[in-house]
Amino acid sequence: MVWKERGAATYTKAMLQYPELPLESPLIDAELPDPRGGRYRLSQFQEPLLAVVFMCNHCPYVKGSIRELVDLAEAYRGQVAFVGINPNDYARYPEDSPEGMVAFAREHGIFFPYLLDETQEVAKAYRALRTPEVFLFDERRLLRYHGRVNDNPKFPDQVQSHDLKAAIEALLRGEEPPLKEAPAIGCTIKWRPGNEPEVKIG
Repeated sequence: MVWKERGAATYTKAMLQYPELPLESPLIDAELPDPRGGRYRLSQFQEPLLAVVFMCNHCPYVKGSIRELVDLAEAYRGQVAFVGINPNDYARYPEDSPEGMVAFAREHGIFFPYLLDETQEVAKAYRALRTPEVFLFDERRLLRYHGRVNDNPKFPDQVQSHDLKAAIEALLRGEEPPLKEAPAIGCTIKWRPGNEPEVKIG
């Protein structure tokens, strides 16, 4: 499969050999801190749907899609719980520090939990590779959609396919998402040295 983000390079999914979390997988529970205060467990949210979004502060693809994420979280408040998770190594990328997360949340009006995965264990459990990367779970907390927010997260004015929104609307109607998997388009997760997952090319 080949896909292209307008204004950027062409990517080929077949070249990336990394086992993704299968559709229909149950929610992988975790408890993580929010730098703004408190701790959250993914299983605590009672909304019909749960969107787990691996994201960070410095990635231009996150910056280009955060407005849509916040708007979706607001539009579906009470129906979809959004949880952001920052797995990046902020020792090497200081902009992704806990203090930076607080500033980023304030700047972009992020009102949902934005949590820190300092050990990167949660990102590895979900087999996430990019920011932003979305895992959408249904009322049974089974994975029903995985991948991108939209087809052009870096250039929001050029978006043509709002894939996360379409998946949310379908699931809330009791229907199958029109697209169940759409390869995440974004920055690679910034792994701590020696903690990188084994991703094969070819």
